[in-house]
Amino acid sequence: MLLSACTPAHQRASWRIFPLQRHQPHDGLAVVNQPDGYGLHIWLETDTRKRGVCRPRWLPDATRLFNGNGSVPFSSGLATRPEFFAAMDRRDVRDALRRELEALCGVRAPRSRWEWREPPRREDEVKAERLPLLEEKDLLSDPKKVRQQEDALAPIPPQEEPPR
Repeated sequence: MLLSACTPAHQRASWRIFPLQRHQPHDGLAVVNQPDGYGLHIWLETDTRKRGVCRPRWLPDATRLFNGNGSVPFSSGLATRPEFFAAMDRRDVRDALRRELEALCGVRAPRSRWEWREPPRREDEVKAERLPLLEEKDLLSDPKKVRQQEDALAPIPPQEEPPR
C-alpha cells in the first residue's frame, strides 16, 4: 500500500466513471481503468425482444477510451475483453451501467418493464447474439442484378467520335 501511494497520479488509473454518449443520451459509459486517462468506452444496447420487457444487451467488445481524465474524451479502436471483464468485477461500474441502461430503456421502450441482467464477467459467460438483420439473404444485393437494373433504366447510347 505504501508503494502505491508513491506512484504519481498520471501513472495509476483514476477509475473515473461517466456517461459518454454515442448517438443518444445513456448509450455509452466511459471507465478510466488505466493511467493517463486511457480506458473503456462501453457501448450500451437494449434488448426488447420479449414483449413488454427491456433489459441490457451486453456487448463485451468495448472501444478504447482516450483522454478520459481530460475535457474532451473520445474513443477509437478496440479494448481487450479481459479489461472489460475486470471492469465488470467492480460494483461502482455495474451500478453506473445499471443506471444508464435503465435510463436508455426508458427512452427506447418507455412502456416496457425494466429488467436488469448482470453483465458477463468471464469469457464463457458471453453469449453470441443473433442479430436478424445480419442474417437476411437480401441484406446485400447481387451486383450483376443491380447492373442490369441500372442498364435498363438508363441505357447509354454508343458515342461516335468527332471528326478531326
